[in-house]
Amino acid sequence: MISKTHKSLITVRNLLQPKTPLEPNNNRNHLYHFLLQCRSIVKVRLKWVKNRSLDHIIDRETDLKAACLLKDAIKRSPTGFLTAKSVADWHKLLGLTVPVLRFLRRYPTLFSEFPHARYANLPCFRLTDTALLLDSQEQSIHQNYESDTVERLCRVLMMMKSRTVPLQSLYPLKWDLGLPDNFEKILIPKYPDHFQFFKASNGFGCLRLVQWRDEFAVSALQRSNESKEMGNEYQKFKKGQTTLAFPMSFPRGYGAQKKVRAWMEEFQKLPYISPYEDSRQIDPNSELMEKRVVGVLHELLSLTIHKKTKRNYLRSLREEMILPHKFTRLFTRYPGIFYLSLKCKTTTVALREGYQRGKLVNPHPLARLRDKFHYVMRTGLLYRNKGANMIPEDILLNDAEDEIGTDESEEEEGETDDACYEVTSEIDDTSDEG
Repeated sequence: MISKTHKSLITVRNLLQPKTPLEPNNNRNHLYHFLLQCRSIVKVRLKWVKNRSLDHIIDRETDLKAACLLKDAIKRSPTGFLTAKSVADWHKLLGLTVPVLRFLRRYPTLFSEFPHARYANLPCFRLTDTALLLDSQEQSIHQNYESDTVERLCRVLMMMKSRTVPLQSLYPLKWDLGLPDNFEKILIPKYPDHFQFFKASNGFGCLRLVQWRDEFAVSALQRSNESKEMGNEYQKFKKGQTTLAFPMSFPRGYGAQKKVRAWMEEFQKLPYISPYEDSRQIDPNSELMEKRVVGVLHELLSLTIHKKTKRNYLRSLREEMILPHKFTRLFTRYPGIFYLSLKCKTTTVALREGYQRGKLVNPHPLARLRDKFHYVMRTGLLYRNKGANMIPEDILLNDAEDEIGTDESEEEEGETDDACYEVTSEIDDTSDEG
């Protein structure tokens, strides 16, 4: 149900809209946005609900990411191998909850163990032929989809208020954004008209966007609505006559909450602010700014290969993306858009619309290759050293996504351990690490 306040604001907006596109309208727009920001909508507090399907995906891909990072480290090594001693302290860096040596031995189809030439008791690890084959396929994907990678990186920089990102904040996102290993050496120098390195006042290296690109300044939400058959809805949005709504996928039991449903309807009616637009004129404490922040987080997650990333990685970009200090509460405040997972002793946020029935929707070619990578890992875990002989050749050489499938333990999207939500009249103001 549309509130009287909302109806009044629609009338005000219609009165303040210019009759011609060339008519100055700055004061009118400021007045409308002032009225809009003073509007209040229902506020609720939702109890966090576990989603076992997404938790399983995050748990699986934690090991997958660690294996890929170790593969890249072995490739970079001048000797072509790594010793157990050199990687002993890497478990936190790799996001592992087990010692790195045990992890390497767990996947013999990827990592081949042998004794050191001088120290017989020192285990060493090189890549197997299967791992080298998968790596060559990965390099081919990076080359074939290089323009897509460049565009994705440009979009990330365009969302920053200074159009720059510290390299120390970008490195942890490398795997999530699908950037090639050593991207700062093999990719960035090839595009001097897009990117530029420089040193910040604190001495840290940064990456800067050289030129703003209007063709990239269209969010994933806008592109998905433009591509759908929605009649005149998107045309109305571009004319400022309506707004865009975020896709929402709720756990069971959510829709029965009338207060929650009313709140979400009011939230969706707020104007959509593109993450590429200047938001400095918006009241930071308004509902309009909250929807803008939701849009920024939605866009950044949409740019990742697996539609998810760690909360700590977002925290390092908080100031540049103009996010509130306690932005993590937005993930649990909008559970139809985001899912916050506590698996693997860390906090990961995923975009719900990116997954359906335990699988990525429209997976990137790099995500398909990583599925093959995981299949090889799982085969090695099940059959140990005999696993290399258990991997069908067509899966390694072809894009056999259907043959690889998913684990039987994966559950359908929406399966939860708790279908109940706690609804109150205020937002929970407890402390937030974000």
